[in-house]
Amino acid sequence: MSLHLIAGGAGFVGVNLAAALLELGHEVVVVDDLSRGTLSAMAPLRAHAGFSFREADCSDPEALDQAVGELEVDEIWHLAANSDIPAGVADYRVDLRQTFLTTASILDVMKRRSIPVLHFASSSAIYGDHGDDLIHENIGPLQPISNYGAMKLASEAQIRAAHEAYLGKASICRFPNVIGTPATHGVILDFVGKLKRTPERLEVLGDGSQQKAYLHVDDLVRAMLHIRDLGERFAVFNVGPIDDGITVREIAERVRDRQCPAADIHFGEGNRGWVGDVPRFRYSVERLLGTGWSPSMGSREAVQRAVDEIIAQEVRG
Repeated sequence: MSLHLIAGGAGFVGVNLAAALLELGHEVVVVDDLSRGTLSAMAPLRAHAGFSFREADCSDPEALDQAVGELEVDEIWHLAANSDIPAGVADYRVDLRQTFLTTASILDVMKRRSIPVLHFASSSAIYGDHGDDLIHENIGPLQPISNYGAMKLASEAQIRAAHEAYLGKASICRFPNVIGTPATHGVILDFVGKLKRTPERLEVLGDGSQQKAYLHVDDLVRAMLHIRDLGERFAVFNVGPIDDGITVREIAERVRDRQCPAADIHFGEGNRGWVGDVPRFRYSVERLLGTGWSPSMGSREAVQRAVDEIIAQEVRG
């Protein structure tokens, strides 16, 4: 079996991916600066003999190289990024460092050490706002409207150039909105937190008409491993459900009904929750479906499951 390094692996997706790789018999080392991920999220992984954690800033190639140390890494999963889009809008340096320079640093270390395989967690944010057009992998022009999306797109370009020069294999997974636990951010966690503070009232950013695709993290991890197993030298895939998504209004109602049924929901104005928010998009996953993968849940089923999971998480917390 292989040794897999997960950069940014102490976060939400990373701990789920690590668990799946360990279950398959691989060794896993997580490298994370813990700016967004947590030690507690990795607690279930620490019981596994094949797991280890090394704290380092993945945007610093010297620190990352030192963290890798004596390890003979076979594959790297690059999940290190800023997950707070509004923070990146307020200060461009957040995404420059956490979302783009992490990519530059990882590629630097891979070249030094001749690590041949990279799997990159990209985003639907690279596409920008295409309205009601069906977004497929070859659509253009690519015009992201957030610093997060811009830095993800720049990272994709950098990876493509590295693949031409020295990377053996590279896969790029363009995520939709991913939900589940351990939740660290996102609309469901935001609503649950608001209702904990004000059980009688739920404030919603925007008018609730924002509509997006949501994928449960279990389906996402299955997709990531499926794409890896395809063995393509350079692969780019949209990952998501096979529906047109669910509105913020519906999500707010589901959280309210499950957590505080008597609460009143108060919506804002306009169809953007924040600067850089794409209010609506239709996501094509036909390319990935054509390889034999399919999601086990649609957006509504994924949201309902995640609502239950996140409320339970916050009650425990």
